[in-house]
Amino acid sequence: MLVTAAYAATAETAEHAAEGNFPPFDSSTFASQILWLVITFGFFYLFMSRVVLPRIGSILETRRDRIAQDLNEANRLKEEADQAFATYEQELADAKSKAHEIAQAARDAAKADADAERAKVEAEVAGKLEKAEAEIAAVKTKALAEVGTIAADTTAAIVKQLIGGTVTKAKLTAAVKAAAEGRE
Repeated sequence: MLVTAAYAATAETAEHAAEGNFPPFDSSTFASQILWLVITFGFFYLFMSRVVLPRIGSILETRRDRIAQDLNEANRLKEEADQAFATYEQELADAKSKAHEIAQAARDAAKADADAERAKVEAEVAGKLEKAEAEIAAVKTKALAEVGTIAADTTAAIVKQLIGGTVTKAKLTAAVKAAAEGRE
């Protein structure tokens, strides 16, 4: 039967070919072509609406949900990162403030120590200066006290050398005092 049907189809095709019409454009086959078009279109419509489109819709819905979840997760992570950054900035500012306070305290302590040491050194220097001034005053007083005696001895030696005579000690002391008062 296959051979016969194939042979029949070949014979029919040969018959149409002899007529010269292209089979889809042959008006005698329009009804069967339209019937098969409606059946095929209906089958594809049912297949697309019942199988393909629900699958595509579920895939799109799944993707939409996944994208929404990813966006929510990204927003949550961004907020956490912003919060962590703000916490970091706050801790950094606190650390800088504390470091500044520690540095200021160290500067103040060093300045206080330096001031105390300077005051101590100044007190020592002032004590030494007063002691030196007292010694100088004592040496000066002693020297001034001996100046009269030295002057009297020198004058006696000069008088003896120049005049060849001697002068009493009381006269020499009076003359030296009178000379010293006249200079002042």
